[in-house]
Amino acid sequence: MDVKDSNGNLLQDGDSVLVIKDLKVKGSSLVLKRGKTFKNIRLTGSSEEVECREGKATLVLKTCFLKKA
Repeated sequence: MDVKDSNGNLLQDGDSVLVIKDLKVKGSSLVLKRGKTFKNIRLTGSSEEVECREGKATLVLKTCFLKKA
């Protein structure tokens, strides 16, 4: 299964990604600002989602809002 970012670059476990759009986190008052970097991502069972760590919380983000750093 190929997981691609918004530009079509292949993503792998351990890559770093940038958020390309301000995102509101569901169920929280947290807002992820454009340009936020997530290091050490993990791939999920879906080709459209990746897992990222924000402090102690784990977030699942859609790849259409991410760009490989």
